Amino acid sequence: MTAPQTSWIDSANDGKSHFPLQNLPYGVFSTQGQTPRVGVAIGDQVVDLAALDQAGLLPEAARGTFAAASLNRFIALGQPVWSETRRRLTALLSGADAALRDNAALRHQALVPMSAATLHLPVEIPGYTDFYSSKEHATNVGRMFRDPDNALLPNWLEIPIGYNGRASSVVVSGTPLHRPNGQIKLPNEARPVFSACRKLDFELEMGFIVGKASALGEPVSTADAPAHMFGMVLLNDWSARDIQQWEYVPLGPFNSKGFGTSISPWVVTMEALEPFRRDNPAQSPEPLAYLRQQDKNAYDIALEVALQPDGAAAPSTICRTNFKAMYWTMAQQLAHHTVSGCNVRVGDLMGSGTISGTTPDSYGSLLELTRNGAEPLTLADGSQRGFLQDGDEVIMTGYCQGDGYRVGFGTVAGKILPAR
Repeated sequence: MTAPQTSWIDSANDGKSHFPLQNLPYGVFSTQGQTPRVGVAIGDQVVDLAALDQAGLLPEAARGTFAAASLNRFIALGQPVWSETRRRLTALLSGADAALRDNAALRHQALVPMSAATLHLPVEIPGYTDFYSSKEHATNVGRMFRDPDNALLPNWLEIPIGYNGRASSVVVSGTPLHRPNGQIKLPNEARPVFSACRKLDFELEMGFIVGKASALGEPVSTADAPAHMFGMVLLNDWSARDIQQWEYVPLGPFNSKGFGTSISPWVVTMEALEPFRRDNPAQSPEPLAYLRQQDKNAYDIALEVALQPDGAAAPSTICRTNFKAMYWTMAQQLAHHTVSGCNVRVGDLMGSGTISGTTPDSYGSLLELTRNGAEPLTLADGSQRGFLQDGDEVIMTGYCQGDGYRVGFGTVAGKILPAR
């Protein structure tokens, strides 16, 4: 049986919407005077799943999980329930099941214009890990800060490098962030100074949400890793480059990253992304046995970054790249993360690391785009940027291109406020 392609919600069918029937991403939203609950995006509407659940239109196994301020309870039910819920929603929103389409009172209750919805952080995040999995990005940074002829450290081609980040400061798109303060070591000065960050940057990343917990002491294989993933989000791991340069040796980023990480409000399920799996990147040397892959674990996701200065009429696109170029895949990241016996929990967030391509316009950070500020970008309003200024807004977007439709992530945006 061929899956339906269009919805009776017309805005989902124009070929450009990020939220067609083929997507159905989950999020958490609220409306005026109402508490947050779980919804699904389709076209320019949010479908209130708590209302559909109350009407008895969703799977019995998921009963009561949608009137909640996070997706965690629903995610914890497992893959069979995710798939059954997706099938029910596809039937309801395609009209194959007319129970919603032909019930005017329920439509009025359950369909909320996106413009009237406030979007919230979609999951409670117990833990956050950030990887460093783009070979191009790691090479660019290594050339700038270490050795142009030996940009990659010996371990980079052997293991998916990562560090445990700060889950408490993960925020939903639209949340402004203050410029961080910290220690900065200036050239030719013997000691550091305490200062507001002078080299504030974004990092274009994707993240996946863990959907199935693992037990302490039990590793997850690359073959089993996809079963532990619920879905993906856009992710901006803001970075204070000057604070980072001083603190990251010997133990890695701390204050330079802990002040904020932004994610998109809609979680695109791995089931919706399945048609966009691609061959894994070539890896040399061949990884150790526990990191080898039999399945395709790369994903074709086109990504863009735009920067809009305060008061500018429009944003300027400054980066275009694709997630499929990442050297280490999500399956390898999860396998390496757990091989020591580290357990993962439902709702854990795993960041990809900065996503950079091979051309200068595909670099996923200002550090690379401007060569550490030495070659500033000129924006559409004529202003220049080496790094972010107060009032700047960074807007990231991404989508998978299907045959006449897009499975998109919407946007993740954040504005920089002055340091406190």
